[in-house]
Amino acid sequence: MKKIGISACFFHADPQRPIFKGKTLLYLEQSIAQWVMAAGALAYLIPLPARDSAVTLRGLAEPLDGLVLQGGSDVAPQSYGESPLKPEWAGDALRDQYETALVTEFRAQGKPVLGICRGIQLVNVALGGTLHQDISTQVPGSRQHRDWEVYDQHFHGVDLEGGLLKLNAGRRSARVNSVHHQGLKDLGSDLVVEARSSEDGLVEAVRAESGPWLVAVQWHPEFQDPADASLFDGRALLKEFLDHA
Repeated sequence: MKKIGISACFFHADPQRPIFKGKTLLYLEQSIAQWVMAAGALAYLIPLPARDSAVTLRGLAEPLDGLVLQGGSDVAPQSYGESPLKPEWAGDALRDQYETALVTEFRAQGKPVLGICRGIQLVNVALGGTLHQDISTQVPGSRQHRDWEVYDQHFHGVDLEGGLLKLNAGRRSARVNSVHHQGLKDLGSDLVVEARSSEDGLVEAVRAESGPWLVAVQWHPEFQDPADASLFDGRALLKEFLDHA
């Protein structure tokens, strides 16, 4: 079976938290692991080694066949040369550094990378791009891209092109869930757009033009019902990723 590494989400040390007081937690959202394993691959959470550890991210990547960047906290504006417009948009700079190092290492080892939600934003920043810190604030006329009350049941249309158009059986449009408030602004180097939001044109998917396979999408394919034919079928994307692993 193919062995797929999944980057960790961070709960940083919090002395007020009722469990593991003052300790940092690394976690994996269940749906993403089950989505990967449903395709017959093994899913492994990739921990952050201590600075003085004999184990490195390079060593952790070597036995794995591919990397998935899962969703989670905002990318820190400082990671793309900006200051947060609001304190709540400060993001997680430590996680940014950890995941940027993972992307660099897996690509150096010739292994595929799949980015999901935060993952597309991280990939874009890792390759020199920038983000809108908050779409509704910085993009006049944009649609609502996150509704906390309904979360992953908030959908909108996307227009597909390139490889994702082929994965959608040549159908140009599909629906996807939308749970983000940040979005891609300036595109990172070597990235091409493969999906845009139908209503406001914001970038929803990218692919690397050269080097090892790299695709990233703004939605969560692992949250979508594969029985709903109106939705983009994430199983096709996962298969293409695993075929390159």
